[in-house]
Amino acid sequence: MFLRLAFILALLAPPAVCDTLDSSYGALRLTKIAQGFDVPWAIGFLPGGGFLVTERDGALIHVADGVMTRLKGLPRVAAEGQGGLLDVLVPRDFASSRVLFLSFSKRQGRGAGTAVARAVWPPNSPRLEQVSVIFEAAPSSSTGRHFGSRLAEAPDGTLFVSLGERGQRDSAQNLGLQQGSIIRINRDGSVPADNPFVSTPGAKPEIWSYGHRNPQGMGFDAQGRLWAVEHGAKGGDEVNLIQRGRNYGWPVISYGTHYSGRKIGEGQTRQGMEQPRHFWDPSIAPSGLMVYSGKLWPEWRGHIFVGSLKFDYISRLSGAPLMEREKLEGPQTGRIRDLREAPDGSIWFASETDGAIYRLSR
Repeated sequence: MFLRLAFILALLAPPAVCDTLDSSYGALRLTKIAQGFDVPWAIGFLPGGGFLVTERDGALIHVADGVMTRLKGLPRVAAEGQGGLLDVLVPRDFASSRVLFLSFSKRQGRGAGTAVARAVWPPNSPRLEQVSVIFEAAPSSSTGRHFGSRLAEAPDGTLFVSLGERGQRDSAQNLGLQQGSIIRINRDGSVPADNPFVSTPGAKPEIWSYGHRNPQGMGFDAQGRLWAVEHGAKGGDEVNLIQRGRNYGWPVISYGTHYSGRKIGEGQTRQGMEQPRHFWDPSIAPSGLMVYSGKLWPEWRGHIFVGSLKFDYISRLSGAPLMEREKLEGPQTGRIRDLREAPDGSIWFASETDGAIYRLSR
């Protein structure tokens, strides 16, 4: 009992201690909601209150009513390098279905691959049940990097999963491999019949788009369009509007260079390959993407928010062409791994630097 109480006290933030963060709108209220996490990777809001946090080392933590519970029954996670327990998706029908989805790195022989698990979480239970792996990218890789991996629920209920190319660049142009793609699957892991490459000989039928390096943020806008943000190499981080069957160019085209300074592929453009809607040079190391509804800040309706791991800020982007309009930054915005809009319209983010979850509000 003492150990459980100490663990709870380590995670929960001091009550109602608020700071502010400057913005073009004015001062935003900044509240530390919970703390003490070890590399928090994702936030998932639950109907009726409370939320889930994934830790990359393999923990899924439920925080509600001042109490933290580390859930049991998770799939076995290969927590090494950039891999581990990654995203959590609470689908729209969770209140009735009690189904959760998790993305993680799964051991595959001597390597690992990005996988997605489905689980049922019974009410008032500390344990997940009926846990099954509904997808895994194979063959495995031993590189330990570029797993992706965000989950997004489409308006029609299908699941989108972003997959990094695992540091094996040419995989992203190979339709016979899932690495370096964004895939679309049904909730049981089966392939929707209208996916773009279902009838293409030799292609993986799950693939929706390809030519991606390491997409770590993904979200839908109010029009039902999917946006993703991905890491470039040295420069060339991208925000992309993800469209059915399109090729996003990696490693043939890029606005960055290799870390050695060498040119990437053919340059910045090639016919038949998509251009990013925005890119950063130098790289900001983006992770987490949210398209804002405008619920609390109507001026920001439809704006895209992206977290920076490298430069410790939140980027707000808008317009056509898409441009970075401002940087929301302060002592609390260190290595932002995830950004989510809460049901009340507040903006929450997970900071790796101090292992905490923060809330921005009016």
